[in-house]
Amino acid sequence: MEKAMIRVRMSASDAHYGGGLVDGAKMLQLFGDVATELLIRHDGDEGLFVAYNDVEFLAPVYAGEFIEAVGEITKVGNTSRKMKFEARKVIVPRPDINESACDVLDEPVVVCRAEGTCVVPKDKMRK
Repeated sequence: MEKAMIRVRMSASDAHYGGGLVDGAKMLQLFGDVATELLIRHDGDEGLFVAYNDVEFLAPVYAGEFIEAVGEITKVGNTSRKMKFEARKVIVPRPDINESACDVLDEPVVVCRAEGTCVVPKDKMRK
């Protein structure tokens, strides 16, 4: 099955709450971008995200952290594509050392998991 991955740094503008905490909806936005790439690779069209079947927020995300969002198509229907996603924290800031210090985590921390369904209308499929 098709797989895709993006890695982005959470910025101060992504922080929605005190202490630089990033809104969980940001992880869903990243999953949407991954889903779009998966649909383009599979069908040649961006398609449409229809629903999240399951979402689990497992750890907080803060401004300055690097998040890796991965996804894969798990089932292909006539026009539907079932997908699963995972977001992992891979780099964290170290303000205790100095304002620009960061560490690459030995083991990524899973911050969110989700499953969802997308569709690509028949008349838009190119593959």
